[in-house]
Amino acid sequence: MLDVDVIGIDAFARDAPSVTEIEELCDLAVSSAGIAEGHVAVEFVDDERITELNREFRGLDEPTDVLSFGVDEDGHTAGPRELGDIVICAGHTADLREAIVHGALHLTGMDHETDDGEMLALQSELMRWVR
Repeated sequence: MLDVDVIGIDAFARDAPSVTEIEELCDLAVSSAGIAEGHVAVEFVDDERITELNREFRGLDEPTDVLSFGVDEDGHTAGPRELGDIVICAGHTADLREAIVHGALHLTGMDHETDDGEMLALQSELMRWVR
């Protein structure tokens, strides 16, 4: 079973999905990659914080919609797998549900910047299921 912590949703994400829906979206995305259990944190932040993270980790001094930070990327752990963190800036996100799925897919090891379109195709398919 996937364990999902949701942080900051009340402060930064108006019209956000419920915590239960966030859990379901994360579970759908990671299970599509064959991952049945682990832990994910989803944090909602403001423009300033996402810009700071984007600058520090991607070298881009600008806000973005979603960032993902994988932890146990090789899948080998002594205990439950720590998949990582998804950080979302609602002010720069057109669709919060899609940003959650997008971030969770990155935590499975997918990367739309280096693949041949597989991640975004899977993301589109998953989003058809939840709409």
